Amino acid sequence: MAISFQYNKTSLQGLEKNLKMRVRALPTLKNKESALRLEVKKAKDEIRELDMQVEERIAAYDKMLTLYGEFDTSLLRVDDVKMSVKKIAGVRVPILDEVVYSTKPFSIFSSPKWFADGFTQLKELAQVGIEQEFCREKLNLLEYARKKSTQKVNLFEKVQIPGYEDAIRKIKRFMEDEENLSKSSQKIVKSKREKEAMA
Repeated sequence: MAISFQYNKTSLQGLEKNLKMRVRALPTLKNKESALRLEVKKAKDEIRELDMQVEERIAAYDKMLTLYGEFDTSLLRVDDVKMSVKKIAGVRVPILDEVVYSTKPFSIFSSPKWFADGFTQLKELAQVGIEQEFCREKLNLLEYARKKSTQKVNLFEKVQIPGYEDAIRKIKRFMEDEENLSKSSQKIVKSKREKEAMA
């Protein structure tokens, strides 16, 4: 990215101001990027843990699969998923607060004894599955924010700051050269006048 500038003091001051702003913002951006990197790692670990829990619950469910053939799945339903929003390193992510279930009435006497345990197991399986989805969404949001932060850090560090420094250096050299030429021409004019005055 080429930085446009003019060879004058106003342009020099503007470039110095922009450079100072970016140099000051860079440590904050780096801290945000590292915090997001850490949060992404935590979210990936959390997803791995939830994946294992889902596998365990499904394995437990498979052991009783023949029994669940009798289970009426319409008796249990997820009515609502209550959530809140939390900021993690400046990124708004959804947090699961509560899952609201509704159960249809059924006869305890005409149903098998294990129906109550079946409800508990299904609720646990649904809870872990919903938590898993929330965690995946959180991971997606955090990874996107981390990617953007990394891009901004790289832009500042590798493109803009060196570009501004180079432009400032060019302007200063140009102004020094102009000043030196001006002084040299003044000396030449002065020496000519002195020679004319002597002659």
